[in-house]
Amino acid sequence: MAQSVSTMVEGGKASTGPPLGPALGPLGLNLGQIVKEINEKTKDFQGMQVPVTVTIIDAETKKYEIKVGIPPTSALIKKELKIEKGSGNRKETIAGNATLEQMKNVARAKMGSMLANDMKAAVLEVIGTCVSLGITVEGKDPVEFQRLIKKGEIEI
Repeated sequence: MAQSVSTMVEGGKASTGPPLGPALGPLGLNLGQIVKEINEKTKDFQGMQVPVTVTIIDAETKKYEIKVGIPPTSALIKKELKIEKGSGNRKETIAGNATLEQMKNVARAKMGSMLANDMKAAVLEVIGTCVSLGITVEGKDPVEFQRLIKKGEIEI
C-alpha cells in the first residue's frame, strides 16, 4: 500500500530536515534526490509556502511520486502585488491596491484548485481573499468591487 507525506515547503528551499527527513528517512529513500526534485519543481514559487506530497509507490523498488500543489491564494496575491504581508488591521491600514488584471492572473493560477467553475466566480473568490488581507481593488473596497461585478457593472 502506498504511503504519502504531505507538507508545506518554501518554494525552492526544501531540505532533508523536518518534516521530510524524519518521515522519509526510515523508508530508505534517497532524500537528497527527492529534495532536489522538490526544489526544482517549486523554484517558480520562491518565497511562498507550497503544498508538496511525496507518495511512496513501492518501498522495495524505492519508486516514488512528487506532487506539487499551488500556493494559497493569499500568497499568490502578495507575490502579484510585491508585498511582504497583509494588513494587520484591515479597517485602518491598507496593505496594497490590486488591479483587476492582477486578480485575473491569480484566478488563472488557482482555477484548477478552486470551487469556481468560470472566470467570473474565480475572480470573485480571489477578491474575497483581498478582504482579509486589507487590499483594495482598483482603489475600491473589495466587497464593493465584488458587488459591482455581480451587478454586471464590471465585466470579467
